[in-house]
Amino acid sequence: MKLGMVGLPNVGKSTLFNALTNAGAQSANYPFCTIEKNVGVVSVPDSRLDYLAKMYEPDSFKPATLEFVDIAGLVKGASKGEGLGNKFLADIREVDAIVHVVRCFEDMDIIHVDGSINPARDVETIDLELIFSDLEMVQRRIDRAKKLMKGDKKAAVQVDFFERLAAHLEDGKSARSFVMTEEEQEFMHDTPLLSAKPVIYAANLSDDDLPGDLAENAHFQALKAIADAEQAAILPISAQTEAEIADMDEEDKQMFLSDMGMKESGLNRIIRTGYSLLGLISFLTAGKQEVRAWTITKGTKAPQAAGKIHTDFEKGFIRAEIVAFSDLERCGSMAAAREQGLLRLEGKDYVMQDGDIVEFRFHV
Repeated sequence: MKLGMVGLPNVGKSTLFNALTNAGAQSANYPFCTIEKNVGVVSVPDSRLDYLAKMYEPDSFKPATLEFVDIAGLVKGASKGEGLGNKFLADIREVDAIVHVVRCFEDMDIIHVDGSINPARDVETIDLELIFSDLEMVQRRIDRAKKLMKGDKKAAVQVDFFERLAAHLEDGKSARSFVMTEEEQEFMHDTPLLSAKPVIYAANLSDDDLPGDLAENAHFQALKAIADAEQAAILPISAQTEAEIADMDEEDKQMFLSDMGMKESGLNRIIRTGYSLLGLISFLTAGKQEVRAWTITKGTKAPQAAGKIHTDFEKGFIRAEIVAFSDLERCGSMAAAREQGLLRLEGKDYVMQDGDIVEFRFHV
């Protein structure tokens, strides 16, 4: 999973990226500090994997990973090449989902590129630049389909679809809010639109505001209204707090979060939300040699899951030997789970479930 972190200059985006990834991206109080994208890879916390590691004491321990991409700050006119616009837009095309960091705190010492704090305006600035870029791509698709209309009935259907989509974008609405049929979804899939990417809004708050009664926080509520209208995820987060706990060991981190009235870090919440947003789950493999988590999309069948490990596993798939993690944990050992009949043999049509512990049988 690759998440692109976007936002206007000086909203705390690179500070949050540094805190989440410890990748050491430069951050400073002036626009375009982030010129080249910064990339950080983090392990996905998974208590199930920790449990298996204690059980097997493996030679190798490999959790799933998440890639954060800190993308250069953007200003009005990016779709026309203003600021670092073209580079910004190209970097967004490479990610699976967007973490849109929006400033929701007041601080006279940190300048805002537009001179004041206004989450709704800031979101609109970035959304419109993505939409303007998408409009150019959609118009090219319309022109291409029109050239094929004489001898291709499907082209006429595409022209109708893309003209309706263009009208939707011209109204200032993102592609992700466009309603379409299953057939039309295929057209959209072949057209990598920026405003179609799923979004997590990260409301960057001050330490004093998080945690607290956010019902009285006008900036947060303005952003929440936007997220609710889009049925998008919104996470209240403090880049400053995340920076403070970034270098702490796990015990100190949990004590700090508890004192703050928080159950988990911003990183964990973003990961959890990202998995849900993209429809991802994990299956596990376990043994003395290696304990490992593998990320797949919901609905993946056993042979395709096996192919994540090695293409030969998918080609020569015979069956999968599976036990649910909850069953293994309750039994205390794989032998006990087997004795109780909880270890199942599944075939090619089995749909993998989150937390399945699996050993694939295959023949090459």
